[in-house]
Amino acid sequence: MAQGGMKLDQQFISFAKFGDTKADGKTITLTQIDKWFKQAGVIDKKLTTTDTGITFNKFKSKTIGYTDFLNFIEDLAHQKNIPVDNIKEKLQECGLPGTNKSTQAVHVGAVDRLTDTSKYTGSHKERFDESGHGKGKEGREDLAENTGYVGGYKGQGTYDKK
Repeated sequence: MAQGGMKLDQQFISFAKFGDTKADGKTITLTQIDKWFKQAGVIDKKLTTTDTGITFNKFKSKTIGYTDFLNFIEDLAHQKNIPVDNIKEKLQECGLPGTNKSTQAVHVGAVDRLTDTSKYTGSHKERFDESGHGKGKEGREDLAENTGYVGGYKGQGTYDKK
């Protein structure tokens, strides 16, 4: 077993719980199996998610336990002429379930330009300090006394005098 590998039953529990807060890790769904197979590199041109779906449907259940999962792997390997040990080894070595960095921020082109506070002008520039950090409420609201008139109005206070 390689450095990052775990026992297959431990991996089974991890992937059975992944994405389902109510799961106890004793049964696994087809979606979780497909996620595991993709992460492990088992899914390729020879073995597809269609193949896993067809084989999974033989169990006539929405979830399967660990024993049925081992039977599922053997059946799938037999159908596709892939050694069972190869599939099991890939599944053990793939590590814990991950999100494939899908939530990382993008830093290219317009995104960098639009998020660079040093290029802001006018009232937007006043919302940030010299280091580019937001000032919060102080940066959003005019802290001067609110008289109800727009800035620069010359006839302020003359309305009621007529």
